[in-house]
Amino acid sequence: MARFLFLLVLSLTWPALGRAEPFSGLRLFEDKLLPAEEAFRFQAAVEDPNTLRLSWQIAKGYYLYREQFRVEKLAGQVQLEPLQLPPGERKEDPEFGPTEVYHQSVVATLPLKRADPQATELVLKVRYQGCAERGVCYPPQIQTVRLNLPATPASATPPSPPLVAEPDRIAQALKAQGFWLTLLSFLGFGVLLAFTPCCFPMLPILSGIIVGHGQNLTPWRAFGLSLSYVLASALTYTGFGILAGLFGANLQAALQTPWAIAAVSALFVLLALSMFGLYELRLPSAWQSLLASRFKIRGGSFVNAAALGAISTLIVSPCVAAPLAGALIYIGQTGDAVLGGAALFALGLGMGLPLIAVGTSAGKLLPKAGLWMQAVKAVFGVALIGVAIWLLSRLLPPSLTLFLWALWLIVPAIYLGAASPLSEAAPHHKKLAKALGVVMLTYGILLLIGAASGGSNAFRPLEPLIACGMKPPLPPPLAQPISSLQALNTALSQKPAHKWVMLDFYADWCVSCKELESKTFADPRVQEKLGKFSLLKADVTANAEAHRILLRRFGLIGPPAILFFDPQGRECKAARLIGYVPPEEFLTHLAKLEQAC
Repeated sequence: MARFLFLLVLSLTWPALGRAEPFSGLRLFEDKLLPAEEAFRFQAAVEDPNTLRLSWQIAKGYYLYREQFRVEKLAGQVQLEPLQLPPGERKEDPEFGPTEVYHQSVVATLPLKRADPQATELVLKVRYQGCAERGVCYPPQIQTVRLNLPATPASATPPSPPLVAEPDRIAQALKAQGFWLTLLSFLGFGVLLAFTPCCFPMLPILSGIIVGHGQNLTPWRAFGLSLSYVLASALTYTGFGILAGLFGANLQAALQTPWAIAAVSALFVLLALSMFGLYELRLPSAWQSLLASRFKIRGGSFVNAAALGAISTLIVSPCVAAPLAGALIYIGQTGDAVLGGAALFALGLGMGLPLIAVGTSAGKLLPKAGLWMQAVKAVFGVALIGVAIWLLSRLLPPSLTLFLWALWLIVPAIYLGAASPLSEAAPHHKKLAKALGVVMLTYGILLLIGAASGGSNAFRPLEPLIACGMKPPLPPPLAQPISSLQALNTALSQKPAHKWVMLDFYADWCVSCKELESKTFADPRVQEKLGKFSLLKADVTANAEAHRILLRRFGLIGPPAILFFDPQGRECKAARLIGYVPPEEFLTHLAKLEQAC
């Protein structure tokens, strides 16, 4: 039986052995494995001065592991960017588990950063590893490659980064960053915003609250008053921000009515008069007793500070800044009021940190008794009247505002003795006060002259007189007023076919809007560039229903905002500007505009 089986096998294999070629039946000999350089044929080439092309031809029955590719620089004045590989095929490998592999071929791209634009030699070490399908793996293969990079053309410059609207960048960062990193970022944004013109008037308000406590003031009490003011301001930012993000309602804009501004201005004048000693502002005795018994708050001082903090946030600083707009965009897109509200609270707290520092230090630096204290209170009373004038400037004609600023300087100057004789034996502080009074009186008279001649700029009151007889500057390009969404659509449809359109959202109560007009749009270089645009201006001062519809159409909470539309009338959202932008930055933005859309 055994001999029969042997003869049967021999009869089946003999023809194949005679031909010496593989067959589909039983095999007695395995094919030899290919050498690694034949199984994986590697080539490297220069695709352009800043890109290399690495490729592998893979023999049939073999494959390369995607995660085993490595490239290292041995010589050359370049910096290697991450190797860019295509997706691989999924494979359940007995050695490595689930992995990605390549069959037949693979082409990778290696971007470079050139330190020297001239021609240079580059030496690379390239590592890769693969296996045969029959279950045999090769050791890692290492190739040393020498390449000559061509010189970078002198005209070739790296492309400008694409424009992305800053609020959108901030909204994207909110989605990507962790909770605590987000809060820390918005705290930093708030500290920076504290030094903008929108927040400056809050300093004399808080200082007036602290100084008004006179002899009862201690450093701890000053800290408590400052903290009450700032926390109330931050909570107000948070509350109105969440409402604005979820429902698109701008509580700040709603309170910029003439009656609201006039009422708050009158409140600051009353606070100022109490600083002059005409009377003492106090809560009703019944309220004081209630607060003292339930909350241990003497005289309701901290409640007063908190109330003024909330009012200051809504009335005094109604400008929309990019971090605020970014947080509101995030809340509106995601509905995540927790993270958005926490970010807004951190923003408001950051805006108040300098105020807390100033207010607390006032508790140590301010005199506690004597005539000096009365003088200090009078100074802050004058500052509060300045805040009231600053608020009323949103409503009054420019010449009348200039007249009020003149009175604001002249009246205190008289009290400082600017018009009274002073003996040689007078103490030094009186001489210093008189010198300051003379300066204030002189500038106040200049403001009066400017108001009488039709001036409007408190920093250049004599500008109308100086301009007489001189060649007038070129007027800024005229912007077509837009009051509704329908008017905007009509203007876009009727504009010249080849022109871009710039739409400026403006309001009289927006400080940053006036900064844009007086500094950025008044710059001759900016005026020249804007001459190539069709200019539209949406004045949303009245906050009417048509204005709110127009703002909601573009997802805006309020001014200032600058939007750009391409020649086809489509908005280039990446080019949006929120908040004040200085002239240089605005010109750079215009230069990148066509690349953005």
